[in-house]
Amino acid sequence: MKRLWLLFTQVVTVLLAIYFVVATLQPSWLQRNKNVRSNAGIALIEAPKDDSTHAAVATSSFSPAAKKAAPAVVSINTSTEVRHPRANDPWFQFFFGDQGVQSQAGLGSGVIISPDGYVLTNNHVVEAADDIEVTLTDGRKSKAQVIGTDPETDLAILKITLDKLPVIVLGNSESVEVGDQVLAIGNPFGVGQTVTSGIISALGRSELGINTFENFIQTDAAINPGNSGGALVDVNGNLLGINTAIYSRSGGSMGIGFAIPVAIAKNVLDSIVRDGKVTRGWIGVEPNDLTPELAETFGVKADEGVIITGVLQNGPAALAGIRPGDVITHVGDKPVRHVQELLTAVAALMPGTEAQMQIRRNDSSLTLRITPDTRPASSRAMPQGRR
Repeated sequence: MKRLWLLFTQVVTVLLAIYFVVATLQPSWLQRNKNVRSNAGIALIEAPKDDSTHAAVATSSFSPAAKKAAPAVVSINTSTEVRHPRANDPWFQFFFGDQGVQSQAGLGSGVIISPDGYVLTNNHVVEAADDIEVTLTDGRKSKAQVIGTDPETDLAILKITLDKLPVIVLGNSESVEVGDQVLAIGNPFGVGQTVTSGIISALGRSELGINTFENFIQTDAAINPGNSGGALVDVNGNLLGINTAIYSRSGGSMGIGFAIPVAIAKNVLDSIVRDGKVTRGWIGVEPNDLTPELAETFGVKADEGVIITGVLQNGPAALAGIRPGDVITHVGDKPVRHVQELLTAVAALMPGTEAQMQIRRNDSSLTLRITPDTRPASSRAMPQGRR
């Protein structure tokens, strides 16, 4: 019995020693994260469901979270060749000479989300860029290839070719709450990687005129020019969103910043890598938020929903029987209370696949079947306020 006990204690001692060495030299091996593959076959790392983003009390230090997330946040430098629109005009050349081609530099941030080299950033960071260079925190640099962009959410996917890339862990942006502590990581003003802290100030911010599809996380963590495309992470160092824009009268942080939730970013990533673009549903209507004035004008007896004030001739909605004055209350089983919710719900429909919509017409309720088409590409100009 003594020999067995001695053997047991020796085995336990050796295992504890191995655990101590691994925890000291390779702590990432002991993380409870798991590799998963997205629908597009991309290797991503997601936090386990029980990895709570809520801190019961204020933590004394965000150092562990910063150390975990920061290596996967990169700096993005772009250059664009610009030629004066009148450079070929003889009179312009006579007075101003041959201006030639000039290069404009741009600055932003990005997040490595896969060991395969996929980098998530904002579309406006790389839009129209002729050359893109990504710099890691360890000093390594790589030219980046644009895999695809989605101007309607202001997201872009880049690809770099380097070995042993640090990868951020994807958090759950749908479980966060107002008041949760967060960190913003990026390269503001090109001074170098910077970490700022704050809280989630609001959720579901929309109708800001920044993107077509808006469902922003609002934070008071300092975000400045150069932070665009950087990471908003929770106290565990897991990615919650991509920092995109600020509200500012001075050009710098005023405590109101906006980030695209990681749930939206992951869907865009899957679509771009799988199909080369993001495909969304479209029904061809002009929606408006329901107001007492519009309800009275169209004679509708409804308290909530989105009123349709225009229907495209021969479009999917017209073919399904939707008329001006109808109030859409549900798309499938999802209630819609304002225009942004309707836009998001319709965009999530699969083009060519029949779906149901519940509407109010006068004082009656109807269920219509509609087959959405593919949403046309957006031609929106870039709004102000992006950083």
